[in-house]
Amino acid sequence: VFLSLQLFGTIVWILVASTRVPLPLLQGWVMFVAVTAWFLSIVFLSVFLFGYANRIAVNWNQVDFIFHGATFVFYFGAFLLQAATTSLHHLPRKFNSTTQERILNGREYNISIAASVCVSCICIGEQKSVASTCKFNL
Repeated sequence: VFLSLQLFGTIVWILVASTRVPLPLLQGWVMFVAVTAWFLSIVFLSVFLFGYANRIAVNWNQVDFIFHGATFVFYFGAFLLQAATTSLHHLPRKFNSTTQERILNGREYNISIAASVCVSCICIGEQKSVASTCKFNL
């Protein structure tokens, strides 16, 4: 699950960063979630790869459940905001009284759709991870 989270998180990060970011408040949260979750998953994976998990007396099932649960909540919020940004593509954006342009042009609209799909894939993966962690804890 960690590698898919890192892969799709990196794709979301790249897709959102490749646009003009017409709505900084909405897409800023998407970027924050993608970068933070990517970094924390690297840290979490490193703890296991370098053997620190054996040295730290923690219930790793609970830590895994809390990590994936929080990541799911944050990515679900990011999905809603990215989908909202995508749905506003047809609205005009006024630069001054004579110049108008759409919030997202055709290329940015397609990129925003791809970012929304990647974020929804992460949400599905995180939900499955939380469900499997709950099953093993029972």
